[in-house]
Amino acid sequence: MESKISIFLPTSNLCNLLVLVFFCFAACPSLGRLSFNFYATSCPAAELMVSNTVRAASSNDPTISGKLLRLLFHDCFVEGCDASVLLQGNGTERSDPANTSLGGFSVIDSAKRVLEIFCPGTVSCADIIALAARDAVAIAGGPAFQIPTGRKDGRISNSANVRPNIVDTSFTMDEMIKLFNSKGLSLDDLVTLSGAHTIGLAHCSAFSDRFQQDSKGKLRLVDTSLDITYAKELIRKCPAGGSSTSNTVSNDPETSFAFDNQYYGNLLAHKGLFQSDSILLEDGRTRKQVEEFANNEERFFRSWGESFLKLTTIEVKTDNEGEIRRSCSFTN
Repeated sequence: MESKISIFLPTSNLCNLLVLVFFCFAACPSLGRLSFNFYATSCPAAELMVSNTVRAASSNDPTISGKLLRLLFHDCFVEGCDASVLLQGNGTERSDPANTSLGGFSVIDSAKRVLEIFCPGTVSCADIIALAARDAVAIAGGPAFQIPTGRKDGRISNSANVRPNIVDTSFTMDEMIKLFNSKGLSLDDLVTLSGAHTIGLAHCSAFSDRFQQDSKGKLRLVDTSLDITYAKELIRKCPAGGSSTSNTVSNDPETSFAFDNQYYGNLLAHKGLFQSDSILLEDGRTRKQVEEFANNEERFFRSWGESFLKLTTIEVKTDNEGEIRRSCSFTN
């Protein structure tokens, strides 16, 4: 297996590179089942085709990066990184109400169509999702790095598996830790991967539990951990009686479409959109890491590369455990 990896390392040297590769193999048991440059012979331009597709889509719609990143999370946390979230049909993951607000499907489908023309039956939809999310981060200004490929597409997609395996925005810290640990992710990974909220949009219903409607029909803040000025802005954008399912706000009110460390600065300013964001500052187990990332973007980017690698290797399927779908929406 090739172990060559090029990851964002602003102060990198050979020693740092070897340490990171060792970390990847030690922390990601599934990594040994994948390989870097997996398509070097079978489809040399595969990653370039995915990257170009994501870049073209992002230039037309700046929200695409956040959608692709969220799509990856919802795929990998349920049945592992196997593109099961893409399958259409009654009772599939995609049909569950928790996934109806997902986006980015058209970008994955576009990349798949191109790949099927030049390399038919070669590149899995699972790899396309992982590569597209990786590229989406880089295109939005985040770190660029290499990830292993060779995932196969799963054949099982069950809506009943969705709710028990994704983070609810009202989760307590212990609930989040338990779920992340079940996926092989640590407390550090939890704080790091929460940084995905530096881009993307959220529906008003996702944080409505932080407000309450008074006797006059107006919303009032009940979560005192939220900055009052920010809370008033959220109420303005998500008024009582408005459509909480269609109205959206940016996860990051400061640099909405830039993948940076502003998310952690927002947490320090008590401007975390979700309760599951704010709790990272309130809990003594995670506050220090929030402060470190807020003050050092390079530190966040380095940690992101490590945690993202672990995320994209959760319960991967290889060899005969899966297939290479001809269409990402349906099994063969």
